[in-house]
Formats: sequence, structure tokens, C-alpha cells
Amino acid sequence: MDQATSQRFKYWQTRTIIATMIGYALFYFVRKNLSIAMPAMQADLGITKTELGLFLTLHGLIYGLSKFINGFIGDRVNARYFMVTGLVLSAICNVVFGFSSAVLVFGIVWMLNGWFQGMGFPPCARMLTHWVPPRELATKMSVWNTSHSIGAGLVVIVCGYVVSLGWRWCFFVPSIIALLGAVGVWFTMRDTPQSVGLPALVPEGLTKEEAEHEDTSAEFKAFVRKQVFLNPYIWVIAVANFFVYVIRYVVLDWGPTLLSEWKGVSIEHAGWMVAAFEISGIIGMLAAGWATDRFFGGRSPRVCVFCMGFATLFIFLFWLLDTPPMWFASLLLMAAGFFIYGPQALVGIAAANMATKRAAATAGGFTGLFGYASTLVSGWGLGYLATNYGWSLAISVLIGIGITGTLVFMLAWNAKADGYGTK
Repeated sequence: MDQATSQRFKYWQTRTIIATMIGYALFYFVRKNLSIAMPAMQADLGITKTELGLFLTLHGLIYGLSKFINGFIGDRVNARYFMVTGLVLSAICNVVFGFSSAVLVFGIVWMLNGWFQGMGFPPCARMLTHWVPPRELATKMSVWNTSHSIGAGLVVIVCGYVVSLGWRWCFFVPSIIALLGAVGVWFTMRDTPQSVGLPALVPEGLTKEEAEHEDTSAEFKAFVRKQVFLNPYIWVIAVANFFVYVIRYVVLDWGPTLLSEWKGVSIEHAGWMVAAFEISGIIGMLAAGWATDRFFGGRSPRVCVFCMGFATLFIFLFWLLDTPPMWFASLLLMAAGFFIYGPQALVGIAAANMATKRAAATAGGFTGLFGYASTLVSGWGLGYLATNYGWSLAISVLIGIGITGTLVFMLAWNAKADGYGTK
């Protein structure tokens, strides 16, 4: 590229990263609002923790399936149209949920929301791998991944206050914010460099012709089969992602309820503590991405081994202390968040690099399928354990899950940094 083209590419690359970050953070506004509403819904409607856990599980399973199917679609369609449509439909589901009172309606609407939520990540994976070269992807995609924590952290703070007006406002207010944000994303986001008159990226291992080549349907399916579904390391990190998401979603979905029932924390303070978990996760993501590129030559699974191990250690310390001071309990949660968000970000980065930009959304959807299957444990499973055996046993099970996840990540220690040299 000449200097003028390079500067223009840099502008659009930065704009794309920011627009997708805002867009994906808004998906969390109409997904993670339920966790703050749950204690009030129990009191107002008499819904049990097991029933609420079932909502979380069904939502997560549908979301994981949607993320997988929409990942395959997302590699073939305009990412801007796809992402904005999903965000608008999720916001509409939240409005309907807020007006409902029947358990059956809650379940149906939240499952629909899970499907539309699966339209968020695949277009982001597609755009990022088209705009960011592989050697920079771990660092820049880690920056992008802070959108998870920004969205989840902000919505629990907002809902922690509006829930005083009634639990229904935890769905109305985030929906309004998401709809307004969708308009902004529509006008700022574009699909690939070619869509704004710029040349395609040419990663190492590809020629210019290969970088700009449009796959036929048969070529694409053959490439995906080889690079994703027959890639043993993709399978390893996908299975490991199951354990990462169990830990992450237990804190996000059950954190306010757990802290208020087990540790006696007010719901407003619990919202801030879960937000602190998310904020420290932002720092953890950035540190993990930087360390991957700087010290590990782009080999994300190696960093995941260390992050998963330390996250498990701090959850163990949180479980070990019965009644720690609130500031110390917050510190332990923040430390766990710092480390768990490393692998949360790096699994997607590793999948995108291993599958290359031609199948990044598919690979992300595949690993996401395993991640959101975790709601069988983090949703219904934890709800059942907490109801019947108490939170102490539930968190001790979580520690075993963290140890298992660490061991699974070790199986991908020898994985290459990317798949661009694969023909």
C-alpha cells in the first residue's frame, strides 16, 4: 500500500474495531440484564432459582447453537446488516419479556433472544480478521474483547439502580439503549476493506490472488471441513471453552443472587462487585493479548493454561473464606475476573487465527457452541445445587471445573500460532 492508502486503511481499521466494540457491548445490555432482575422476579412472581436457572440454560443452549449456525452464515454475508438486525431483534425480545408475567412466555421469549444474540459475534469475527493482520490479531482482538466486560459491567450497574423502580425496567431501559445504539452502529460500520474501496489484507502464507479470492460454495465447505472440523486443536480449545464459560457465567448470571444470599451483600453493592469482576477482566484481556504476541509468538493456548489456573486459585480463595470483608471479597472476584477473561478472549483469537479469515466466523461459532453449552452447568446445574445443597457446595464444584479446564488447555500447548501456511 502507498502512504495515503495505508493511512486510510488505518482509519477504517480503527473505526471498525470501535464500531464493533460498541455494537457487541450493546448485545450484553439485552442479555445480562436478567441477572439483576432475578432476585426481584423471585420475590414478585415466586419463580424459583431452579426455574431461573432453566431460563439461563435454555437461553445459553439456543445461543450457542445460533452462534454456530450463524457463524457459518456470517462468513458469507454482509456483517453490518447481519449484526444490526440481530441487535434490534434482541432488543424487541427484551421489551416483550418486560411486559410478560407468565413463566412459559418468559421461557419462549428468552430462547428467541438467545437465537438473535447469536447474530452478534460471527460478524465481528469476520470483520476483525478482514481488517487486522494475524500478527496483530491477539493484541487488537483483545482490545475488542473488552466489549464483553464493558457491556456486561455497565448493564449490571444500570440495572442495579433501575431495579428499584421494578424488575421490568431492567428490560425496558437496556432495550432503549440498544435500539439507539443500533442506529449509530448502522451508520458507522462497514464490512470488508473492499467495501470502502481498499485492498484486501494479504496475510503471510497467502498470495494477493488468494487473499482476494471468493470461494465457491464447494471450496468453502471443503476448507471449513479441513481447517475447522478436522482440526484437533480447534476441538481442544472448543472443549476448554466450555469450562471457561461455566466460571464466567456463574459470576455474571448468579453473582448478584449468590452475593446477596450467601455473603449478605445488598443488591446495589452486588451489582458493583460483579461490575468490578468485569472491569478487572478488561485489564486481564489486554494483558493476555499483549503477552500472547509479545512473549508467546501468538500461541494463545499457552497463555490460557496459566490464566485458567490462576482464575481457579482465586475462586478457591473466595470459597475458602466464609465471611471476608466486602473489600477483600471484591478483590478476590476482581482477581478471578482478571484471569478468566484472558482465555475468554484468547479462545476466539486462537480459533480465528487457526481457521484463517476465510473461516473465522465459523470457527468462532463452533467454539461458542461449546462455550454456551456450559449453561447446562452454570444455569440449571448451579441453580439446582444452590437450591438443594447451598452455595458452598455449588462453588466447590466450580473449582473442580476450573482445574479440569486448565488440564484441557494443556492439550493444545503445541498448537501453531495460525493456519495461514496450510494449503
